[in-house]
Amino acid sequence: MTKPIRTPLNQEQLNDAARLKDAYRNAVKASKDKGESPALNQFEVGARCGWSSPQSTVSQYLNGKVALNLDALIKLAEVFGVKPWDISPSLADGIRRAAGETAVHMHSGRDLAANSPFPAGSDIEAAEEKYVHVPQYSAKAAAGIGHENPHVESIATLAFKRDWLRTKGVKPESLIVIYADGDSMWPTINDHDVLLLDTSKTEPVDGQVFVLTSADKGSIVKRVVKTPLGGWILRSDNDDCDDYADIVLVRSEVNEHRIIGKVIWRGGDL
Repeated sequence: MTKPIRTPLNQEQLNDAARLKDAYRNAVKASKDKGESPALNQFEVGARCGWSSPQSTVSQYLNGKVALNLDALIKLAEVFGVKPWDISPSLADGIRRAAGETAVHMHSGRDLAANSPFPAGSDIEAAEEKYVHVPQYSAKAAAGIGHENPHVESIATLAFKRDWLRTKGVKPESLIVIYADGDSMWPTINDHDVLLLDTSKTEPVDGQVFVLTSADKGSIVKRVVKTPLGGWILRSDNDDCDDYADIVLVRSEVNEHRIIGKVIWRGGDL
């Protein structure tokens, strides 16, 4: 997937980066004073956080190139031995607010608790063990005509229970959250629904729902249906066929539609 275009950090985010850098410097000094081996550095910090590009990721947070998110804040605060509130009061306050909210989603009569709030009274470490923070992007996938999404940015994270993700057989690092726009996929997907995508699933599967992108249609969310001759149809679940007719892909057009990911969960108003 194309990387989101970065926008300049606002003053609050720059202040978070400055406090993060101070916490890093203090942690490095403490590490040296203790004679730790290896001594704490940017690579070691990123490695402890479990990031695939340790030094680069930490450097971007420290220097205000990328805004902190809740997942990164929790991990970095733990490594530096400080409270998240000492680095980003605004982000950390979201944990407190979440404890008072009711955001548990239901599906097929079973409580998936996909993005349920942190339990009141729990500490951050305990909550982090239970939840994965999936990046939430401003991009929209049209349930109708396509979206070009010329400007995409990470706007937040959405918390999902690790146990639930394990039952789905998905890896947290492959997940992103975007939005649906339009009603061509009604009643499966409603206008403005939140869509959880598994970006590791880029091969079409008959009968499954995917988000795709192409040069002429932009980003769309459709059900993929295999034809008897081995071609593919992009189908809307809405029965109003006059407005949402099948898109038949001949073999020469298949490669023009790139699959961004498979939709594995949706959430929204009833």
